[in-house]
Amino acid sequence: MKRLFISLYLLLSLSFLGIGWTLDSLWQKNVEESGAADAPLIALAQLISKLPKAQRAHYLSEIDTAANYPLQLLDKDKIALGTNEPLTQTSVLVASQDKEHELHFIKVDAEQILMAGPIEIDPRGQLRGLFTLFFYLSLAFVTLIWVWPLSRDLKTLRLATKEFGQSNWDTQIQLSRRSQVQPLASTFNEMANHIRALIESQKHLSNAVSHEIRTPLARLKFALALMPQYCGPDSNEARRLAFLDEMQQDVKEMENLLQELLTYASLESQRKAIQFERCDLTKLTQQTIERLQGLHSIPIQFECDIKRVEVMGDPSLIERALQNLIINAQRFADQMIVIKLTIKNKSIVLSVIDDGPGIAAEDQGKIFEPFYRSNVVQNGNKGHGLGLAIIKRIMERHEGEVLLQSQPGFTQFTLCWPPLKAS
Repeated sequence: MKRLFISLYLLLSLSFLGIGWTLDSLWQKNVEESGAADAPLIALAQLISKLPKAQRAHYLSEIDTAANYPLQLLDKDKIALGTNEPLTQTSVLVASQDKEHELHFIKVDAEQILMAGPIEIDPRGQLRGLFTLFFYLSLAFVTLIWVWPLSRDLKTLRLATKEFGQSNWDTQIQLSRRSQVQPLASTFNEMANHIRALIESQKHLSNAVSHEIRTPLARLKFALALMPQYCGPDSNEARRLAFLDEMQQDVKEMENLLQELLTYASLESQRKAIQFERCDLTKLTQQTIERLQGLHSIPIQFECDIKRVEVMGDPSLIERALQNLIINAQRFADQMIVIKLTIKNKSIVLSVIDDGPGIAAEDQGKIFEPFYRSNVVQNGNKGHGLGLAIIKRIMERHEGEVLLQSQPGFTQFTLCWPPLKAS
């Protein structure tokens, strides 16, 4: 809006200056007299004063004067002048005769006065009014040239906002790059894209949650119906314990899903403040590896030639992202899991590599979407499809990114942070 105000202010200011100067120049060149209007009358009075009194009337009668500018010599005692209006030989005294005519007086000597008139007052007054009207019409036209496109673009914004308010989430505003409200339109488009993504994500989450919870919930309902059979006084203890363990697994599955949903929801808002601090990524990676190594038989190899690598972020979120990648590698790896921490092009890069079956090319573009799972199922993969989506959110919050390279026998997820410090 600052650009809008400055452009309007400069346009109007320069327009006033340019049009006013042009019309004033035209008026001076074509309408107003080139010299002072009173100068000829003063010169004539001074010339007459040099003549003898007896010759003045005859001299004046021989002067060819226009009909609209009559001249006459009068005796001073025949004219009554106010005390506040002194009559001199160097200035003309103007007196109004009526609304349309005036008389001009100038002193010839102590006894006589030269009178010109009656003279029509401002014979070009109507023309001057037309010039004034043209001046303001020109200003109005110039203002219209600026205001009309602005009004058109603002109308486009209003209609787009109204359409967006009617749940048309694909609404976008297309304006010329020269439009004064182009920044506002761009901001609206960004807002619309963000809101549309949130709404689509919300719908997707709702559908996925209902589907994911339905399965363990159905198993629990079925188990409750069978409880009298498995938990009766004459039932087999081993079968009863296995039956109860299956029920606990279903409850745990729902608890894990809800925990994943809460984590993803907490990262959904891009504006939520996170207290960042300097994190030792080397130490954090080593601790996470030690904690998760005991959960799977495949060894995890850590490769890092740098003693200490620091990033700016939330340690708990970074640990969560790394944990999800390692657990995901443990599900699919055959014999090898390698974690590499390096610095490339001043960016901090953490890679998790496994030798699993890989991710199909058609799945790689969708693997980071919530609740999306590849068709590859191995080693009891029972994930909910939120782990990688959470990683993507975490890296976005840290102004970083997560990358994927995959082919049969090789899968590499890479976390990239902006450079901070390495030692």
